[in-house]
Amino acid sequence: MTGDLPVETLSVALPESLKSFVQERIADGGYGSVSDYVRELIQADQKRRHNERIDELLIEGIKSGRPIEATRDYWDEKQRKLAARLPKPNGP
Repeated sequence: MTGDLPVETLSVALPESLKSFVQERIADGGYGSVSDYVRELIQADQKRRHNERIDELLIEGIKSGRPIEATRDYWDEKQRKLAARLPKPNGP
């Protein structure tokens, strides 16, 4: 859902095979409309890119400075701190 954000219309041209696929996804009951489906795909891509950036920063940090023991707890805490520094992806 877009909440109070202004909504713009975007026209997308798809080959028949992709259009049919989207219509099947909506008919399966997973989505209320084409807009809902496309919006969820875009938000998932934003989240994926956000997480990729966190991973890049973590690897950059690992390659710099003196070696340390990176336990699961250390890694989780470092990831949480880096995520807090990055802008949040749009969406729910």
